[in-house]
Amino acid sequence: MSNVITEQLTRVGQQIEHDSFAIVDAEAGIHQYTHSQWQVVRRMIHATADFEFNGLTRFHDRAIEAGLVAINRSAAIVADVEMICVGLSQPRLSHFGMKTYHFIADDVVIAQARAENTTRAVQAMRKAKQNGLLDGAIVAIGNAPTALLEVERMIKEEGVKPALIIGMPVGFVSAAESKEAVSHIDSVPWIITNGRKGGSTLVVAAIHAVLALAEAAQKTT
Repeated sequence: MSNVITEQLTRVGQQIEHDSFAIVDAEAGIHQYTHSQWQVVRRMIHATADFEFNGLTRFHDRAIEAGLVAINRSAAIVADVEMICVGLSQPRLSHFGMKTYHFIADDVVIAQARAENTTRAVQAMRKAKQNGLLDGAIVAIGNAPTALLEVERMIKEEGVKPALIIGMPVGFVSAAESKEAVSHIDSVPWIITNGRKGGSTLVVAAIHAVLALAEAAQKTT
């Protein structure tokens, strides 16, 4: 039986989505992911038509489990940019009682970034911590490597404990390095993409995939 909340709202839309996933499955061929991990990767491929994410996407061993637990606990989603919050389906989030937060355009964040000669993304993550939002949250970073590096620093130096990091910043300056740094964290589960490729679209796709897994799990309980 199809998911009700986390799929397209019309039969035509559902059929197109299912056909698209079938094409991805057929063309992707052999992969090394578990069944649950593949649901994430194939939705990322579906969102971008880029089969390189079959291989570029990496998972902490506890990533999927951590994501499902966080969703069932109505965890906050803390994003680096508004695009992620806008891209996420509000009905899907509402089904699980989840809210999104971003502080990239906050006046205090902007002023602090100027005063300390840092990026808005760094200060936005610091404000999320100050507001008590990072612990137990799904941290969703698709644009700013400096945001991901700041979260990695706070985990190591300040004991911050998100439930899950979905770290897929795109770009040429520190994007690959920030994801590599997160890959060495064991205390907090993560999903990342190797190298320069990434983006908010991928983060949204990954979150939607885990939401779909969470809804499917609800039906079996």
